Amino acid sequence: MILTAMAMATVCAQAQGDVDAYFTTKEMPDMLKWCPAPPDTVGAQFSYDIIQYMWGKQMRQNKERAAIAVRDAEYGLDCIIREFSEPFGMKISKDNTPEIYKLLRDATATCDSICTLPKNYYMRRRPFMRMHEPTLYPQDEPALRKNGSYPSGHTILGWSSALLLTEINPDRADTILARGYMYGESRVIVGAHWQSDVDAGRLAASAAYARLHTSERFLEQMRLARLEYRCKAGLATAAELKAYNKRKK
Repeated sequence: MILTAMAMATVCAQAQGDVDAYFTTKEMPDMLKWCPAPPDTVGAQFSYDIIQYMWGKQMRQNKERAAIAVRDAEYGLDCIIREFSEPFGMKISKDNTPEIYKLLRDATATCDSICTLPKNYYMRRRPFMRMHEPTLYPQDEPALRKNGSYPSGHTILGWSSALLLTEINPDRADTILARGYMYGESRVIVGAHWQSDVDAGRLAASAAYARLHTSERFLEQMRLARLEYRCKAGLATAAELKAYNKRKK
């Protein structure tokens, strides 16, 4: 079980590229000490999970929404850049926005590590396993069977990305956060996660996001990312432009 969690962590790191995390997994808040356990399958809370699972299946009939859910199933920074550039209001890339790219790469990977312990501890069975029904993204199913469902790692990635991009461009907060929320919903629609997995993922991402702000290195990279955005968006003051151009040289 531990080896499986380590293997999945390696896959996640590779998906994010050459990550320079701000904190180790041990330095992140321990979800086993403050986050409730997933609902028991005989309890009332699990009934809501079942209801939401059926809602997700119904949403698959909406071809446009189902297509978004399938796109969101791809884990990693490439997916985040592709799906969040439009709501963010600027094309994000390693070449076009290197400071924003670096922030997203390192910060989302750091946030992701908060789910390592609870996933390994609970090893919750996913909806498609319990229901014996296929997901909308079958190529992921073999790996998902070996990886605990609680909390949702995809949701942590999507919600932490939304929080980070909102801090960089607060004027687009509503649009960015709406896309981040939708990213978590996609996991229910695909059939890879229970609603309670997604809810816990958003909570975990928020806790991880708070932890990021205790890192001076993160705060400096956030300052650079905001400066880069303001300069490229034509919002920078003369002093900010000077500082940005000086750094580029």
